[in-house]
Amino acid sequence: MPRAATRLLKTDTLIEIDHVTFGYDERRRILNDVNLRFARGKVTAVLGGSGCGKTTLLRLIGGVHGVDAGRVVFDGEVVDVHDRDQLYRLRRRLGMLFQFGALFTDLSVYDNVAFPLREMTDLPESLIRDIVLMKLNAVGLRGAAPLKISEVSGGMARRIALARAIALDPELIMYDEPFAGLDLISMGVAAKLIRTLNDITGATSLVISHDVPECMAISDWVVLMATGGRIVAQGTPAELMASTEPEVRQFVRGEPDGPVKFHYPAVEISDDFGLGSGR
Repeated sequence: MPRAATRLLKTDTLIEIDHVTFGYDERRRILNDVNLRFARGKVTAVLGGSGCGKTTLLRLIGGVHGVDAGRVVFDGEVVDVHDRDQLYRLRRRLGMLFQFGALFTDLSVYDNVAFPLREMTDLPESLIRDIVLMKLNAVGLRGAAPLKISEVSGGMARRIALARAIALDPELIMYDEPFAGLDLISMGVAAKLIRTLNDITGATSLVISHDVPECMAISDWVVLMATGGRIVAQGTPAELMASTEPEVRQFVRGEPDGPVKFHYPAVEISDDFGLGSGR
């Protein structure tokens, strides 16, 4: 497709998910006709239980997978997974905090943060040093620069991964379960960092999580997803917390009983064990 045909008018929306349908195979759809807009300069949280398609959204935005139907629009440009030059250019503008950090264990803290700068720029090592130390200082870990990854705690590793994600000053920062596995103090530190970095840098932040209190405290907008890629509700944190819709209420309040069922859809257990009628 010609580049001109993929250009759209720029608006206050940085990312648009336009009638997107996607599945990893033909048997199960992960996302089904999903429509979402992520505003520039804002922190948007996408909440939902495991398997509802939250991380899949990030993969589609980053061009890891192509959509089955619909389109993903990044700053007015339709993402084309078959256009390698476009993908490299767009990925240069985003930072990614992976669910468990995905740090290089054979590199030091310093070299982990320096990695994208060395790979994606022609900056001299002296300038890379200054940038790395500034990014580590922003997450409170400048003194940990010479340490090995095996020498830092889980909470520290998450902050190191965040320093690496912002090394190139991205316009979009995507966080995949940034609070998973953290203690309460580390969780609070991570949440504060996400909000502070967003406000200081003017970046757009997309937080994928199932941790309600932290996301409600730092987000400008919240999207609630359910299994099958269904959008249950979206609005400000206050609006979702005050919702009386049963599915929203059950999720944000952590209630065990409600529309969201414990069991994944399956045939009757008697059929699985050969105890169906007539046997």
